Amino acid sequence: MSNSQILEISAVATITMLAVISPGADFAMITRNSVLHGRRAGLVCAAGIAAGVCLHVLYTLLGVAVVLRSTPQALGLIKLLGAAYLVYVGWQTWGARVQSTASGPASLSAMQCLRMGFLTNALNPKTTLFVLSVFTQVVHPGTPWGVQVGYGAFMALAHWGWFAVVALLLSQEQLRQRLLARQIVLNRCIALALGALGAVLALSQLQA
Repeated sequence: MSNSQILEISAVATITMLAVISPGADFAMITRNSVLHGRRAGLVCAAGIAAGVCLHVLYTLLGVAVVLRSTPQALGLIKLLGAAYLVYVGWQTWGARVQSTASGPASLSAMQCLRMGFLTNALNPKTTLFVLSVFTQVVHPGTPWGVQVGYGAFMALAHWGWFAVVALLLSQEQLRQRLLARQIVLNRCIALALGALGAVLALSQLQA
């Protein structure tokens, strides 16, 4: 393996990990589902986020991302859809029914958790630009397609691994019960965080 290949792999790994751990919509959604609905909901939501990353990687490798970047209207539409979805989930969280700390996790199907994670990431322009930047600025044009697919798989696995750990930590029963004991405040904080993220996305598009 040449020095340039080692540098490329190191750069992709470092940028990916920094992007994954930076707080944002994905983290807020994992927090919401893990605390309000339990461990399974958090882990499945993490899998949905990883699936969203796979979508970004797929259309980037197929060259669609270049079209998005050169067409501000298309990227702007993604921003507005993402903003609307975050505000919608935030509104639902604000008005969510308070559950008893003695009861089990509130009902939320695996498909609902998967869909929430997927849509949060798939409609996140931050991830769109992150994946596009890595494949256009870091990855060498001559890098074999199979290696590029491997980079994409690493990005998805890194997202799943990090958010699975976050879900496991936040869904620990003692911590979860303490948070649920202050559920109204928790719901309001999560709702405001999601709403604020959505508002920032919308404003950034309207001011563009």
